[in-house]
Amino acid sequence: MKIVVLSRNPNLYSTKRLVEAGKKRNHEILVVDHTKCDIIIERKKPAIRYKHELLLDVDAVIPRIGASVTFFGTAVVRQFEMMKVFTAVESQSLMRSRDKLRSLQVLSRAGLGLPKTVFTNYSKNVEDVISSVGGAPLVIKLLEGTQGLGVVLAETHTAATSVLEAFNGLQARVIAQEYIKEAKGADIRVFIVDGEVVGAMKRQGKEGEFRSNLHRGGSAEIVELSIDEKNAALKAARVMGLGVAGVDLLQSARGPLILEVNSSPGLEGIEAATGVDVASKIIHYIEREVD
Repeated sequence: MKIVVLSRNPNLYSTKRLVEAGKKRNHEILVVDHTKCDIIIERKKPAIRYKHELLLDVDAVIPRIGASVTFFGTAVVRQFEMMKVFTAVESQSLMRSRDKLRSLQVLSRAGLGLPKTVFTNYSKNVEDVISSVGGAPLVIKLLEGTQGLGVVLAETHTAATSVLEAFNGLQARVIAQEYIKEAKGADIRVFIVDGEVVGAMKRQGKEGEFRSNLHRGGSAEIVELSIDEKNAALKAARVMGLGVAGVDLLQSARGPLILEVNSSPGLEGIEAATGVDVASKIIHYIEREVD
């Protein structure tokens, strides 16, 4: 089988692991920088050119699309779909997952637990926004932020007012979100492949840091999910239409609360914490779908 990994950097841990797992299964693996692809749109003959050559006879693609290039990366994935190539993450689901506001609306409609969240169109009435999520402390997130960037914990009402007014003045789109005190700066990342939980880890923010992202110095350890947590994560991935997903949730007094559903979750943290060969799980998923 010829599998294309869409990645801007062949030296990233996740990319290298997917290449390694694919080659171990005797597949031809090609790493393609999606930002350097040409999309050729022609009646009944959609094609993609990379490094002056057409990408031909591709059986499957594994998108590893960074948030900063979502628009073009998704267009490349969509072009592969038009070429009847199986993709581990569909273009529509990729776009949906990258829109934080849309994602929360989809998850809410599905009846999943979420932290109270407010989004306004640069409203000057920040008092209503703050009170709607239960007052300070509260979390303020840039809609375009990733890996913990653009996320602020406003610990007091004054701080929340200042941050919201500053973001509004810059016309930066943000959401205000309830702070879940009982989570104590920790969240759970559940890795799902083809409708199954293949691994889960609890991520704890470093001392003095409420963000639990490993990129921000957080730590991770394997965790056993409750039935409610497992079901919530599986349902979140399903309603988002993702065959491969990293579902982030918080443990709260009212049950699991979904924070985010990631369509390009990193493999390094989950494989290190759980010892599970997640890359091979993704290759096996492709084999089941394409064979």
